[in-house]
Amino acid sequence: MPPGGLLDVLAVASVVLDTDGRIVLWSPQAEELFGYTAAEALGRHAARLMVDERHMQLVGKLFADVMATGQSWAGGFPVRHKDGSTRLVEFRNMRLLDARGKVYALGLAADRSTVRRLEQDVALSERMVMQSPAGLAVFDTRLRFVSVNPALERINGRPAAEHLGRRMAEVVPLLDTARMEAGARRVLETGTPLIDDTIVGRTPADPDTDHYWAVSLYRLEDAAGHVLGVACSVADITEQHRAAMEAEAARRRLALIADAGARIGTTLELDRTSRELAEVAVPELADVAAVDLLEAVVEGRPSTLGPADTAVLRALALRPEDGSDVVRAADTPGRIARYGPDRLVTQCVRTGEAVLVPRVKDEDLPRIARSPEAAVLLGRAGLHSYLAVPLIARGEVLGALDLKRTVNARPFDADDLLLARELAARAAVQIDNARWYQNARNTALTLQRSLLPGRPPVTTALEVASRYQPAGATSEVGGDWFDVIPLEGGRTALVVGDVMGSGIGAAATMGRLRTATTTLTALGLDPAVLLAHLDKTTSALDHSIATCVYAVHDPELGQCRIANAGHLPPARVRPGHPPELLDLPTGVPLGVGGVSFSTVTVDFAPGDELVLYTDGLVETRHHTLDERLDLMLSLLTDPTRPLEETCDLLLRTLHHPDNHDDVALLIARAKEC
Repeated sequence: MPPGGLLDVLAVASVVLDTDGRIVLWSPQAEELFGYTAAEALGRHAARLMVDERHMQLVGKLFADVMATGQSWAGGFPVRHKDGSTRLVEFRNMRLLDARGKVYALGLAADRSTVRRLEQDVALSERMVMQSPAGLAVFDTRLRFVSVNPALERINGRPAAEHLGRRMAEVVPLLDTARMEAGARRVLETGTPLIDDTIVGRTPADPDTDHYWAVSLYRLEDAAGHVLGVACSVADITEQHRAAMEAEAARRRLALIADAGARIGTTLELDRTSRELAEVAVPELADVAAVDLLEAVVEGRPSTLGPADTAVLRALALRPEDGSDVVRAADTPGRIARYGPDRLVTQCVRTGEAVLVPRVKDEDLPRIARSPEAAVLLGRAGLHSYLAVPLIARGEVLGALDLKRTVNARPFDADDLLLARELAARAAVQIDNARWYQNARNTALTLQRSLLPGRPPVTTALEVASRYQPAGATSEVGGDWFDVIPLEGGRTALVVGDVMGSGIGAAATMGRLRTATTTLTALGLDPAVLLAHLDKTTSALDHSIATCVYAVHDPELGQCRIANAGHLPPARVRPGHPPELLDLPTGVPLGVGGVSFSTVTVDFAPGDELVLYTDGLVETRHHTLDERLDLMLSLLTDPTRPLEETCDLLLRTLHHPDNHDDVALLIARAKEC
């Protein structure tokens, strides 16, 4: 085996002297240290060869004492090198006896600067090991503890004596020692260090709390490269890890709040706004989120709850919808549920204060669930943490955001409560806007429907079908209308109109124009004359503007007389002919004033159809009007199709969701008399 170790680093020289002080043995290291070859040194008097004349007497006395007493001597001494320089050398001298009793003197020498450097390195290493705040250990090649420092004793909660000679699993059984030993074996085999590997677990020093440690492993080798074992450093990074986790949690909270601002309230639909809130909360904040509003609030009435009152809540949103026990225990969206005064959600909406149960116990489940059966489902699902936050807007409690954790093992804490409150506060304003808008829209829609005919009257000369499609929930109800008015002589007036604007005002204007049209129709006026009178009526209605098509069918003549006031042209469908848009003078809308209207007469034989509609049927943001009108005509190629089916086909195909406008549709087919 090649030499190695500390003696090689020190390059210790060996010199043996006889009783006269003459050199009888001279090692290669002595040749290197003093400069003389063995041939030059052997047989010569050591003092005369290597000691200055000034120190000759002292050297003689020290040599005599060692030889006489047998006590060794150690210290530093200046020695003359062959090149004439003087070097400080650390000596250890001792007396030797051979088998025949002959006395010799052995001198071991090393360069003093090398010795001092090693002494400093050893002292520094010892201080660093003993005083280091990081745990340090050395393992042999069988991964048994060879040494540990005080810091590791404190980390592991075991004294050094209980480490030495044992494997990691015997000292810290609560850690993943199999993984650590696997890493140590890789370091032994490859020599590649393992740096800052994070280990999570518990030690006897703190058996009830998880700690995080950064573990680094290094292979130990001697000067010749022989593997001695593995050095290990362990730093407790629990606080840094917690700080990093808190910083990450804060970042995620800010991101969630920003996400909520972008995702909640994209429309004025109450249900959709509630769903958006629940979707933002899951899974970042909770495993299950429900949004429930007080039924009185949904209906537009104030709601106040006394200590003994039951909360009547309407479920508006629930996420996720995976059919799990915890979801089955919640109220299905659209359902109205009653929660007694002892329920936590009732407490939340009654007081306007959040209710937090960090760790749910069995006795808490009945106060969370809507029923005993739901409480069983929650217990089976593993509900362990609960949070209810009130939805408050403009000083009024609207309902509650209900949050549950079953999969996320961390209980709700104060930070989660702050985040939930922030989400609820932002969403509550949007929900309040949506419910007020919905109430106003419902009022306008009710008015609109009350002013429209229920079913078109049955006439002897016409088969009639109609549809009214209110605007989508993101827009207010408009002022579209239609009417079928029987006249004398079997004639029938057909009307479709559209009041500009939306809301209750537009619906009210529509009702007044419909009444005026019915009254004027009874006078038997020419369509153009009737529109002129309607124009004057509209001008008097607070600057209202409306478009209108008015047609009178005469079965005896087989004709329709039609006048147009700024409206889209009707379509005519005749058997054996392609569908067509009638070429009518467009005219100006009602309410402009000062412009005359024209009446056009068109043939309308039995089997012919007249299709009247408002612009909400055909207009979109992404197509030209001509393209849409051509598409409508392509759907009217079958004059034998039942009119009800034709109405459904046109609405289904033409009315795009992004066109937030009312649709009025009226189709009349001439019958055989």
